[in-house]
Amino acid sequence: MTMMTPTSMPERGGFAGLYSQALRLASSVPLSAVQFVARLAVANVFWQSSQSKLASWPVTVQLFAFEYRLPVLDPGVAALLATAAELSGAILIFFGLFSRLAALMLLGVVATIQIFVYPTHWGEHLTWAALLLLIFARGAGVISLDHLAGRFFSRER
Repeated sequence: MTMMTPTSMPERGGFAGLYSQALRLASSVPLSAVQFVARLAVANVFWQSSQSKLASWPVTVQLFAFEYRLPVLDPGVAALLATAAELSGAILIFFGLFSRLAALMLLGVVATIQIFVYPTHWGEHLTWAALLLLIFARGAGVISLDHLAGRFFSRER
């Protein structure tokens, strides 16, 4: 049995033809464009979160003490770790530098939030995790410092 790809499908009229054209158009979107947009979107989420924590540190520590209540960790330490992870992760993913490592770190943040802080907000967390999993699995793409570094270091061999 032969698999039909959007480019190998015969031209048809009507709805089937429009659908076939839409598939061809979607297939022409470069993966690097998707990776770039995913990086910008998820970096923005964690950048905004880190900035709100930094805006009022005493309030942030109180949130970790009375609302977030992470087990084992002191609220001050938890606030510091979370803010550092969100801030550094957002910057690294934005620039596409050590993207897979940053995505893995932020997946840990998302998992912690999902399990210990807001377990009923799984839809929002799943959205963040999907973007981070794309970056972790496929990298930052061509529009990134990771790509430039890879090209630079591959020439030096």
